[in-house]
Amino acid sequence: MRIEVDDIQSGAVHPRPMPYVGRFVFLRVEDRHAGRSLLRRLLPAIEGGFVSVDPSRDAWVAVAFTYQGLRALGVPQESLDSFPQAFRQGMAARADLIGDVGESAPAHWEPPFGTGEVHIALSALSPDAARLDKALERARVAYQDTPGVRVIWQQEVRQLPTGRTTFGFRDGISHPNIEGLGLPGSNPREAPLKAGEFILGYPDETGNLPPMPSPEVLGRNGTYVAVRKIHTKVAAWRRYLRANTSSAQDEALLAAKMVGRWPSGAPLTLTPEHDDPELGADPHRNNDFLYRENDDRGFRCPAGAHIRRTNPRDATIIGDARMHRLIRRGTSYGPPLPEGVLEDDGADRGLVGVFIGAHIERQFEFIKAEWVNDGNFIGFPGEKDPVAGHHGGTGIVTIPGKPIRRRLQNLPSFVVTRGGEYCFVPGLRAVRWLAELEG
Repeated sequence: MRIEVDDIQSGAVHPRPMPYVGRFVFLRVEDRHAGRSLLRRLLPAIEGGFVSVDPSRDAWVAVAFTYQGLRALGVPQESLDSFPQAFRQGMAARADLIGDVGESAPAHWEPPFGTGEVHIALSALSPDAARLDKALERARVAYQDTPGVRVIWQQEVRQLPTGRTTFGFRDGISHPNIEGLGLPGSNPREAPLKAGEFILGYPDETGNLPPMPSPEVLGRNGTYVAVRKIHTKVAAWRRYLRANTSSAQDEALLAAKMVGRWPSGAPLTLTPEHDDPELGADPHRNNDFLYRENDDRGFRCPAGAHIRRTNPRDATIIGDARMHRLIRRGTSYGPPLPEGVLEDDGADRGLVGVFIGAHIERQFEFIKAEWVNDGNFIGFPGEKDPVAGHHGGTGIVTIPGKPIRRRLQNLPSFVVTRGGEYCFVPGLRAVRWLAELEG
């Protein structure tokens, strides 16, 4: 089946540029006619297809809608009811399921997350500030000059000067191989996944069409995104590593065991004893591995490491990893904590994560509930993702070893959810349909 690439928003599945700068803007629609007028103005700023196969030369704007946003635009109730339950309820209502509890609970989220006030989400990414401003120019004019539409939240994101995340690790390495889209995956050993895992209107890995909102013009070539603002406790991360090692070398190895990669991006599965920056920087090699073939028992990369939990590849697990793949886009915000500092400086830093797939429940929510915040699927019940799991000071992580495994105790939570929303990213024809609604 031919994929209608030109109708898919470029920002939906395109790899993030490197380096990057970007902006997220949340809008509230106070009048449905104003909202539709905004969409008509936005359409020229939103591109379909993939302008360049080189992500470093690209810039784009994408538009997405929450369930409350579609209601605010006047989408007929019959169409609203055709969306999946998770999307209709919203992320805040499903917080317990995905592990947003304690200090990450919606009661502590940054407004307007989880309030029902977020209606439209705009995102723009570019390799540099000049191209970002150019890409955003039309969109900015559209939302600033439309009475009845109000900006209620903005977040600047950018690649940090280190080129890594706030925890000090290279990010944005993996991208799934999606059949028919013409974008190569980052792992040459991964068989292409069916387009229906990520784009509505096409068969998925089950051989069936994923459930799609009606009418067809609204659902086809759309997808869902989970947008999350995640604060990172970098000082706590560094203190825990320091307290549980006896040297800088051991500290680096322990951090790599928890993440699954070295700071350069080099995977433990290929270089288990030391970092290899040349390997980490090589896009043809840094993702060229499988677990069952190279490291089935996890002596190199522990089964509970962050990257192995969130993408088990061919590892021996309960379930089929291919049924739960996501497109992940993490972008950093806030200043880095200066190297060597072990006390929190009070600055807000972390990432805005965008998780893309055609099935909210069996992709994003399954990964959060079963792979990140539980360990049954790998035979470690009660253990959670050492980096992204909710630990609350009582976390346990097992690191296989010879002759004796190591068990980390009393892990704190290293990340805190500041907020999140489920959004629908329609195809371009669907955006026009929304803009032309009557009544």
